[in-house]
Amino acid sequence: MSFVSFRATFSRHDLVYIGILAALLFAILPLFLDIFRLNLVGKYLTYAFVALGLVLCWGYGGILSLGQGVFFGLGGYAMAMFLKLEASDPESTKIQSTPGIPDFMDWNQITELPWFWEPFYSLPFALLAIIIVPTLFAYIIGVAMFKRRVGGVYFAIITQAIASILTILIIGQQGYTGGVNGITDLRTLLGWDIRTDSAKYILYYLCCFLLLVCLVLAKLITKSKLGRLLVAMRDSEDRVRFSGYDVANFKIFVFCVGAAFAAIGGAMFTLQVGFMSPSFVGIVPSIEMVIFCAVGGRFSIYGAIYGTLVVNWAKTTFSESFPELWLFAMGALFIGVTMSFPRGLAGLYSSYVEPFILNRWKQLKSKQNLKVSAEQARV
Repeated sequence: MSFVSFRATFSRHDLVYIGILAALLFAILPLFLDIFRLNLVGKYLTYAFVALGLVLCWGYGGILSLGQGVFFGLGGYAMAMFLKLEASDPESTKIQSTPGIPDFMDWNQITELPWFWEPFYSLPFALLAIIIVPTLFAYIIGVAMFKRRVGGVYFAIITQAIASILTILIIGQQGYTGGVNGITDLRTLLGWDIRTDSAKYILYYLCCFLLLVCLVLAKLITKSKLGRLLVAMRDSEDRVRFSGYDVANFKIFVFCVGAAFAAIGGAMFTLQVGFMSPSFVGIVPSIEMVIFCAVGGRFSIYGAIYGTLVVNWAKTTFSESFPELWLFAMGALFIGVTMSFPRGLAGLYSSYVEPFILNRWKQLKSKQNLKVSAEQARV
């Protein structure tokens, strides 16, 4: 796939938007938030990776996936497996019946490490698995569905079912996955304590950097020929197919990209929060991730990130103040936005805020020009 040049891809407005987002994430929020709240924002940003992928899949490609939590969870579990093995050295687990294996395996009377856990002693393998395993799984799903022209609501239901199946599988295989509790007590990364305040700052900045990298990649895709084909495919799939393009391959590609983005978010979630459980894999978190994208604006890459931050901030605020009502508030927020503002926060900005700013800017420039003209006339 050939991409347009950097200058053509990133307009002056894009550079301004990226600069504002970078300033917010790297300077403003760390300056005004304590480490606890900043760590919460870092957790929110891990969901923004999923929202970015949903903008590509749903907003541009017309592929609504209600199972993105699957890929988020796979990436998170791949990182958690490496961290758990590091925390389960024979010295740390000498009180177990079988030292050297994760504690939940010992509780379930497993006496040796399963073969599929052993490669996760290697960090490079774990990092590759974070990307390759979810992407490969997405490719298998995509080939099975899109080659048979399964789409629309049927694809959404199938992805939702996959999320449910994987959750049940993880919980059922407690001895190998940690069950409903997940993989917990993750303390170090190559001997570096990830629980300290300094480590939390570093992991937050790493998450922000990776998010901006994914944002740039998403922008490159949307501005390329592939991005235009995705929009055409979303609006009239048959017309694109009759033009000689293999629609299924485009869908598979963008679905795999969305899965890779979600997996990176899952890995960063595990590092920043210190555990991974099936509660982030199932139907409910997957639907919440769609809400983040819808509120921010499913056609806007920047809106997806801001929407994720706004919804999660509202979720935290409601759950702290009204623990029994926050789910209803989340549902009302989603319904209200989709009915009144189908383009989300990004649509509100482009329809009202941006025109107002541009008009004010033009008025100021006009006044300055008139003032300069008057001064020149007096001279």
